[in-house]
Parts: sequence; C-alpha cells; structure tokens
Amino acid sequence: MSRQELPKRGEWRRARECESSSCAEVRRDGVTTQIRSSLEPEKVVSLTADEWAVFRAGVAAGDFDEM
Repeated sequence: MSRQELPKRGEWRRARECESSSCAEVRRDGVTTQIRSSLEPEKVVSLTADEWAVFRAGVAAGDFDEM
C-alpha cells in the first residue's frame, strides 16, 4: 500500500510481509492506536500516541529482535 493509498480511519492493517492468517494488525481509532492478533481479534490493546511512538522507536532500534 503506497502513501497515496492510506487506509480509512478505523481500518485494520497488516504488514505487507504477512502471508498467513497469523498476523499482528494495527489501526488508528481516534486518538489511540490499537493492536491485535488476527488469531484473537477480540483482544485489543489500545496505546496513546506517546506509547505508540515509543513502541515504534523500540521496534526500529531492534529492542524486540531477540523475542
């Protein structure tokens, strides 16, 4: 999905690399960002903008690579 094809607000997104039914999904819902597993979509974690920024920075820095 290119930047010109941004999803609608509230639409769940998966990484382009996800080729199975077992994927992390993310969406923006107003002021929070929500994360869920496609295997258990009823379990949703909501993050504030600050929490989401820190999480993304940690992913980019490799903080979770050994998990």
